[in-house]
Amino acid sequence: MSTEIITALLALIGTLVGSLGGILTAGKLSNYRIEQLEKKVEKHNNIVERVYAVENSVKSAHHRIDELREEMNK
Repeated sequence: MSTEIITALLALIGTLVGSLGGILTAGKLSNYRIEQLEKKVEKHNNIVERVYAVENSVKSAHHRIDELREEMNK
């Protein structure tokens, strides 16, 4: 084989290895970012659930306060 063919094959192999390495690295980074976003969404959802529970508790307390006021005014 001539040196031009060997050089071309080495360049092709180098290009393929570099491209595949870049694709794998980008995929790992994307997966990491998705995992981090999933954690943030989970925290957000937990806060939303807790706020909903607190709102119901406060609503209940307000109703009870109104009932006590009515009893005091009688």
